[in-house]
Amino acid sequence: METTTNPTMVQETETPALPATVQRPNLRQHGYGREIIETIILIGAIYALVNLATVRFIVEGPSMQPTFHTGQVLMISRVNYLFGNPQRGQVIVFNAPGKPATEPPYIKRVIGLPGELVEVRDMKVYINGQELYEPYINEPCTAGSCPNRTWQLGEDEYFFMGDNRNHSLDSRSFGGVKRERVIGEALVRYWPPQDWGIVGTLNYPADPFAAP
Repeated sequence: METTTNPTMVQETETPALPATVQRPNLRQHGYGREIIETIILIGAIYALVNLATVRFIVEGPSMQPTFHTGQVLMISRVNYLFGNPQRGQVIVFNAPGKPATEPPYIKRVIGLPGELVEVRDMKVYINGQELYEPYINEPCTAGSCPNRTWQLGEDEYFFMGDNRNHSLDSRSFGGVKRERVIGEALVRYWPPQDWGIVGTLNYPADPFAAP
């Protein structure tokens, strides 16, 4: 009797294909000379942008004491008022009315806004009949520096005064200042180093007509 042996069945499998070798990009570092040139160009571009957006001014004279003193250097923003208007209490650099562009600009604080009635009465400042709370002034105004008077501002005019009222040439002399004559807002006092600080609406209350 013949014995039949069942052969072992072997299923043929395909050998998995090896993944193709991925070509890595060649990286090459620039030479130091080119890096130095690119760094200089980048610094120059940043410097140009900063100069377009800001300008520096040196304080001269006592008109803004005690907020600022002679010799301090301020950074003035040109762009702040591209998106808004000056607000009461801000410190502004502007060209005074009737003065040539070659004359140094003035730095004062915004007191009156367009359309308001500004009044100096009994050596105090009133806006539309309400007394203005002013914690920033150097000393009380004297009768000689603050005679009784009123100014009605136009729709595009601002009223500026120095913090040192008895030693400041400001809107009490030349009246309202047109918006177009405003250069920018004082943001930072950065020189000398010990006087560094943010300016903004320094020490000005949220409600300008009420003491805290």
